[in-house]
Amino acid sequence: MKKKIKIDATDNVILSFLMDDARTPILKIAREVGISGAAVHQRLRKLEVSGLIDGSKLIINAKALGYKSLAYVGIHMTDSGKYKDVISSLKAIPEVVESHYTTGNYSIFIKIMCRDNEHLMSVLNDKIQKVKWISKTETFLSLDQEINRQIELPLI
Repeated sequence: MKKKIKIDATDNVILSFLMDDARTPILKIAREVGISGAAVHQRLRKLEVSGLIDGSKLIINAKALGYKSLAYVGIHMTDSGKYKDVISSLKAIPEVVESHYTTGNYSIFIKIMCRDNEHLMSVLNDKIQKVKWISKTETFLSLDQEINRQIELPLI
C-alpha cells in the first residue's frame, strides 16, 4: 500500500481548478497560481505518478442519449468464489456501468443505466439474471440524484 500522499497549497489550487473543470487551460491555472505552465505540468505529473490523480475523462449525460432509468442492483451469488467469473460476465453487459464487491446482504452491487423501465426489465431478466452463479437480484430505482461530487481536498 502506498504511503499517504502530501500535497501543498499550490497542488491544492491546481487540483481544485481541474476537479471543477478538467479542461481548464494549464496556462490559466499557472497565472492564477503564479508559477509557469511547465511547473504546473510537472506537479500534475508528480501527482499522477503518486497515484493521487487517477485519470481524467469526459462525462456523457446519459439522459441526453435517452437513458432515463438508473438502477442499483444487489446481486446474490450461489458461489462467492466465482466472483471474478461473474464480474467478467457483467462486464459484457453494456448497461452495467459500475460494480462493487461488497459486504452485507449482497456479494456484488452494480449500477445500471437503461432507456426506460422496459429496457431495465429486459436487462435484468435476459442478461443479468442469466449469468451463471447469480442466484437472486434486488433492484433499487434511483428517482433523483442530488449529490454527485468527489472527495474534498484536504485543507492546507
